[in-house]
Amino acid sequence: MKLSTNAKHELEEALVTNGLRATRQREHVYGVLLTQRDHPTADEVYARAKQAMPSISLATVYNCLETLVECELVKKLNYEREPSRFCPNDGEHAHFLDEATGRVFDIDLPENFMREITNVLPQGFEAKKFKLSFSGYAPKDLAGDHCV
Repeated sequence: MKLSTNAKHELEEALVTNGLRATRQREHVYGVLLTQRDHPTADEVYARAKQAMPSISLATVYNCLETLVECELVKKLNYEREPSRFCPNDGEHAHFLDEATGRVFDIDLPENFMREITNVLPQGFEAKKFKLSFSGYAPKDLAGDHCV
């Protein structure tokens, strides 16, 4: 998977900041996630990665995914009784799990949402991150996993 110059720079910078180095495998797994932004499981990332890099192992894919999460390039999504999914969308957004299909959708949030939502915190609390997730049923006629 060939990364754009911008994505490659972003990856290298995040890795160096965390005391790590860029590898072909990390670059490839990150490219897989950026190519098809459908919140894949680790097994799905492995299957896609193996197409262009047949020698990559499942353990390597898991390690690369964990590294990308640690470097905050990718979000790890956990739902009850579901395998973890991975999201490369670095903007502030929520997720919606369609319980009928298992698909996960990015939900754009209003511009000042973080500021507004943190107003509910007691005085003295400071949020660095938040995770907002919905579950239910998406319209059946949506073409694929995407921002809505």
